[in-house]
Amino acid sequence: MNEKTDTTESGTASRLGMLSSVKLKMTVEVGRTQITIEELLRLSEGAVVELDRMAGDPLDILVNGTPIAKGEVVVVGERFGIRFGDIIDPKERLENL
Repeated sequence: MNEKTDTTESGTASRLGMLSSVKLKMTVEVGRTQITIEELLRLSEGAVVELDRMAGDPLDILVNGTPIAKGEVVVVGERFGIRFGDIIDPKERLENL
């Protein structure tokens, strides 16, 4: 069987259209750190754990665990939101998902 693959822009758009309603998990990462099991067990209400980011640094925006952009926290009504800043190229984003 020798089927042709549509590599045109309209073919790509058609394939993306079929996937456009698939839900993905978006996460905003404030920072990371490593702690020991002992430190984990000693955590209590009010404990503070220092992260690897400086205050004001852009945050990582991930989709299904893959970085897609950097952004900053904003307030939207009574909820937090994220303002996108430096965005990874769309083709590169799709390849990494």
